[in-house]
Amino acid sequence: MQLDPVLVESAVVFGVVICVHYAVWNQLSWCCIALAVQAFYVQHKWDRLIRTGAAVFQFRPSANSGVLPASMVLPLLGLALRGHCIAVGNVYMERFAMVITVIGMMLSLFLSLIALGITRPVPTNTCVIAGIAGSAILYTVKQTLTVSEVIEVLEVLLIFVYLSLILLYLLPRCFTPGEALLILGGISFIINQLIKRSLASSGNANADPLTYFLPVALLGLVLLGIFFAVLFVFMESETWSASLFFHTMTAVLGLGLLVPWLTLLTQHHPITWLMHFITETNTRLWLIGFWAALLLLAVVVVMHQNSHRSAGSKKHQASTTVRKYFHLLTVLTFAPGLALDRPLLQLASVVCLSAFLFLEFVRYFRIRPLGPPLRHLLTLFLDERDSGPLILTHIYLLLGVALPVWLTPASCTPNGGLGGAGGLVPYAGVLAVGVGDTVASVFGSAVGEVRWPGTKKTFEGTATSVFAQIIAVVVFLIADSSINLNASYSWVVGSITMVAMLEAYTSQIDNLLLPLYLYILLLL
Repeated sequence: MQLDPVLVESAVVFGVVICVHYAVWNQLSWCCIALAVQAFYVQHKWDRLIRTGAAVFQFRPSANSGVLPASMVLPLLGLALRGHCIAVGNVYMERFAMVITVIGMMLSLFLSLIALGITRPVPTNTCVIAGIAGSAILYTVKQTLTVSEVIEVLEVLLIFVYLSLILLYLLPRCFTPGEALLILGGISFIINQLIKRSLASSGNANADPLTYFLPVALLGLVLLGIFFAVLFVFMESETWSASLFFHTMTAVLGLGLLVPWLTLLTQHHPITWLMHFITETNTRLWLIGFWAALLLLAVVVVMHQNSHRSAGSKKHQASTTVRKYFHLLTVLTFAPGLALDRPLLQLASVVCLSAFLFLEFVRYFRIRPLGPPLRHLLTLFLDERDSGPLILTHIYLLLGVALPVWLTPASCTPNGGLGGAGGLVPYAGVLAVGVGDTVASVFGSAVGEVRWPGTKKTFEGTATSVFAQIIAVVVFLIADSSINLNASYSWVVGSITMVAMLEAYTSQIDNLLLPLYLYILLLL
């Protein structure tokens, strides 16, 4: 009898939920258990809807729905963050973390409601379980959140609904339901926070501009993508006139809206502030030069691989080892930045994400002069997860290593830094994706013989992945004096092992999912 990978994936997620519940142990952690149970049942309904083609939108094929692992990320993240905020006495951030938890629960329940509403015949047992879990969660929310916090949750839910209707229609087969929940839910939350802060005050001279670059850039890129996706339905995008219009509108959006918006929020002109920030220390200049050299190396790898492809060959694809070169380059980019200058790394990752998304728009819309060459060069590196109109795996790779850096709770961090395993929190993406996933893929495909039941992943790849991450932790301990694991070595090893098992059995985008789960476990 073959083991179902979805069951093992679910077991690992339930293990993480139990770990968080044991560490937090409050009403919301009990609600997380109820949410996980109902998401497990609803996940099977989504899987059947996708197999039969009865889902409302076209989701990514060759993968299960991924509802359970995606549903638990935001609730568990909020619970883990709340514990640290309570420890340092930051009441505002404690309430903020609680809102994150509730938002994650409401988004998950909304996705469950959609599945139960379109499933025929009506799944009575699943409806009962979802109803009990939803009632418990709503009762707890009523007892814990204020009216303004409930309104904030509803605002995020409203943005999520409209954003999902637009993007899932415009981008068929790009996401599974779980990936859509995680990505679009995160974007909805960021947009709502940006609008809330913009309306709250006309500016704060003491605000750190770094905290605003990501939400402003993300909102600008979302607006740009939706506007031109709708516009190019009615006009040809490959002409020089359309390309000129695209570049002009991008400049107008950036210089006419985003730059003034940043100036209003921070009371600093972004370009002036950037020049001062970059030239503040010599270390930053050296890091930027090093990263520029790595960027040039990445371009050389792409060009070299394409030079081996014959003119008439359209099926030739880069090997797994070649694609993992970019994971290695990511490690070489982020590890020095984490050890030497995290604010610069945070800014650079936002700039890099913006550049990736903009170039993907150029490729997708065939904007001249770079659109056609990008379409030709990047098709070599496609894999089975790039089944929709967008190529997202390289963007997921960047998000996977950058999210732990962006999410590190500065206002809930003691002056000496997070103690124990928490000191490794910013390195969660580098460990899980840069080191673990890379080693598992390379060694598993090269020397792996014993396969995990029900999957193509090998035991040798997973074991080597765990050992490689432990070695990387030792290297980070030597290079970064702010990390002090104390007596938490066993917890670090256990967390790495659980995430490695998740990597072996999940069919979701591991570049995005694994760092977030390792981040949650290390934060406990």
